[in-house]
Amino acid sequence: MAVTPNLHVPDIAEAVRFWTGVVGLAPEEMGLDWVARCTDPATGAHVQLVTHDATAPEDSALTVKVDDVDAAWAEVLAAGVEVVHPLVTEPWGVRRFFVRAPGGVVVNIAQHHA
Repeated sequence: MAVTPNLHVPDIAEAVRFWTGVVGLAPEEMGLDWVARCTDPATGAHVQLVTHDATAPEDSALTVKVDDVDAAWAEVLAAGVEVVHPLVTEPWGVRRFFVRAPGGVVVNIAQHHA
């Protein structure tokens, strides 16, 4: 499992310039105009920059990458957790859903889909 903070930004290019130029992270090409990831090549520490989610009704505060998103979905349904965005396979190759954690934080639970 990996957890990635999703930082809401109004301008992707400006935010990437800050995180790469000032902080020293390296940009990762994602091929999407609404999200970018910047990573420390030595440690793998990273941030994800998001202007707005392309398909979900709310932006998420963080992404939890799991090995089996279908099993995670079943656990969420069994636990009665509030679903913000249903389980879907997105056109950019991610299978995901959003839930609301205690305190109101929206969490994107995702798995790369082949």
